[in-house]
Amino acid sequence: QVQLVESGGGSVQSGGSLRLSCVASGDTASRASMGWFRQAPGKEREGVALISRDGSTKYADSVMGRFSISRDNDKGTLYLQMNSLKPEDTAMYYCAADRALLLPLRAGFFAYWGQGTQVTVSS
Repeated sequence: QVQLVESGGGSVQSGGSLRLSCVASGDTASRASMGWFRQAPGKEREGVALISRDGSTKYADSVMGRFSISRDNDKGTLYLQMNSLKPEDTAMYYCAADRALLLPLRAGFFAYWGQGTQVTVSS
């Protein structure tokens, strides 16, 4: 089992920055892949970025060049640095983990989920 707790969300103006954190505990083998997903009201959950234990990353086209995912395996923490935020980035952001590698950036492939942290970007 894996427990995930997100923090760092908030309200910012367009062009601002936020850094999300996700503290993970439990089975380390089940955290080979970790990712950030987001869900806006009335929309499906979409992938934002993922990172494997070896540091390889994937990003959604919509955040490429603006967001950066990283992880500290010693601290069991996942990060998402979000710069140049836009109103369309407004959503609940979720941390996810899975024991598999080479996963696509799709929610259905991840077994463990946090409760989410809200990000609101105003124009």
